[in-house]
Parts: sequence; structure tokens; C-alpha cells
Amino acid sequence: MEYFLPIAEVYVNLPLIFILSLVVGVLSGLFGVGGGFLMTPFLIFLGIPPSYAVANEANNILGTSVSGSTTHWLKNTLDYKMGFMIVIGGAIGTVIGIITFTYFKDIGKINIVISLAYMYILAIIGTIMLVQGISEIDRARKKIIVKKKLHSHYWIHGLPLRMRFPKSKLYESIFTPIIIGLLVGYLAAIMGIGGAFILVPAMIYIIGMPTKLIPGTSLFVTIFVSAIVTVLHAFHYGSIDLMLVMVLILGSILGVQIGQKIGEKVDSSQFKTILAMLLLLVGIAIAYDTFFVEEVIKQTSNNGSKTLGPISQFVRDLSKNVPVLYGLFSIVLALVLGVGAAILRRFLSNLKKKFVFTAPPASQK
Repeated sequence: MEYFLPIAEVYVNLPLIFILSLVVGVLSGLFGVGGGFLMTPFLIFLGIPPSYAVANEANNILGTSVSGSTTHWLKNTLDYKMGFMIVIGGAIGTVIGIITFTYFKDIGKINIVISLAYMYILAIIGTIMLVQGISEIDRARKKIIVKKKLHSHYWIHGLPLRMRFPKSKLYESIFTPIIIGLLVGYLAAIMGIGGAFILVPAMIYIIGMPTKLIPGTSLFVTIFVSAIVTVLHAFHYGSIDLMLVMVLILGSILGVQIGQKIGEKVDSSQFKTILAMLLLLVGIAIAYDTFFVEEVIKQTSNNGSKTLGPISQFVRDLSKNVPVLYGLFSIVLALVLGVGAAILRRFLSNLKKKFVFTAPPASQK
């Protein structure tokens, strides 16, 4: 079913996008990684210009992060103080990222920059995951137990203005989380990713946070960073398409729930090498497709003269005339869908516990 996106001015197959979003969501839930660095390239392959793919995927990440963060909030596995410090850096990094984005967009090179950034990031992440996956399989086969050093000391730990973080039981310089957040925000603005692939390792090996607080705090940070990215992209470029965002969020949220359920029953480390090879293949595909990006944009740019329906015309006019309001509405949409999914999951989980039959102990038989 072909649908004309009034903002990006291209025809897309919405059911296919929903299926891809669902699959990426399953992978995210199974491996505990963000899906932005997979879903954005997929949107580009489907003919959506890279600058639009980045903006809409950032809005999608906002919805899925709200869903996951709400679950952790209900479980009280969040460090708000540490999260807000990272968000401060993330906000600064996002603004710098948007300035960079604007510069390359003005000189007509933003699509090439996004494609090259994904090509290198996927190559690096894919290679690291492949090496780790092969090592884990080898250690499991040989039954080797490796003691991991959770907290190493780097130059960043010598920074001034230390602050206590009671939830994580840490005494860190405020600049440590701010610098990490700055890098995450910068990449989020340019690439439309949540930054979990940087944030989670940094929380473990640099900040030294307790493992149980890391997923929730990472999602908490991603909410604010993605919201800022969404508003700035909507205001400066009017590149958010509500129909596309809704399809992406619904597919991702459903996929994450499925992936988490599968992850509870299987050892996901066994499939890490498969995901690594997938990332490398996507990186190679982006490298190849980069040579045809300009051609795709030229082919789709003529669709702007298409007669739009009343709803599509209203969406386009709203995006152009009141971009801030439009951006805020897209954020509210993501928040409603995300929180609604988390509450529904909690309700179904409680309902299942209530009706599951538990057999009496053997002593009572």
C-alpha cells in the first residue's frame, strides 16, 4: 500500500515500514541495543531522504524510550540525578549537532554526511560486536570464566566539581556525565539515534554505575535528547511526518516487547555474531547506496506538485506555518503512545499473575 508522505514528498510502503520497525524493535528488545542505527538506514533504502529519515527516527526513539523508561520508573531503577547531568550535556551537544547539520544542509552535503557517518559507525560497531560474539562463543565452549574490570580510571575522572549521586552510590565530577551527554546529543542530532551504544558502555566502564540502574537511566536520558532533536528538526526544517512517526512507534514498541520476552527465554549472546554481521552488511549497503542518494532525491523532488488530500494538506500547512507547535504535537504523540504501551504491558503482566494457576506444595497434597 503506497502512501504519499506530505512532508518528505515521497511515496512509501507503510505496511513494509511497520514490519521493518517491528523486526528492528525485536532486535532491540533481544539484544538491549537501540534500533536507530538500523532503522534510519532502512528508511533511506526505502527512498526517504536521509535528513527526513534522521528526524522521524529520532521521534520514534522518543516513543520507545518513554515506554521503556516508564517501566523502569515503576520498578524504581532510575538514577534521576545522574540522568539530568547527562541530559545537560546532551542538550548542549544537540544544539551543536543541529548547527553542524544546518551547515552541511546549506552546502548541499548533509545526505552524504549522514550516509558516511552511518557507514563508519556500523562498520565499527559491527566489528566490535563480531569480535565479542566470537570470543563469548569460544569461552563458553571452553568453559572459561573471565573476571571483568568494571571501573577503570581515565583522565576524565580527575575533573573538578565533584558531586554525590546517592542512588548510584558514586562521587563523580559533574563534567564526566556532561561530556558523555554532549557526545550522545551531538550524534543524535546528526544521525537520529538514541546513543545507547555510547551511553551504556560509558555508564558501565567510565562512570561505574550499578548495572540495574543503567538501562532505565539510559532510556531516561534518551527521552530528553530525542525530544530536543525532534523539536529542533521540526522548527528548522519541518521534516517530521506524523503518519510515518506513528507507524514507526507502533512497530518499534510492539517489537521491543516481543524481543524482551524472547530474551528472557534464550541466551541472546549466541545471536550476537548474527546481529554483528547484519550491521556490517547494512554498512556495506549504505556505502554502495551513497552513490545513488542524489539520484533518488532528484526523482522524488518532483512529487511536490501532487494534489494532496485535506488531511495531508493540513499536516503540511501546520508543519510550515507553526513548526514549534507541530514539533510539540509530535512529541506528545510519542509520549502518549509510549506511556500507553508501558501501562498496558504492566496491566497485562498483573492480569497474567492473577490468573496463573500455581500448584500447591507437595507437603500440602
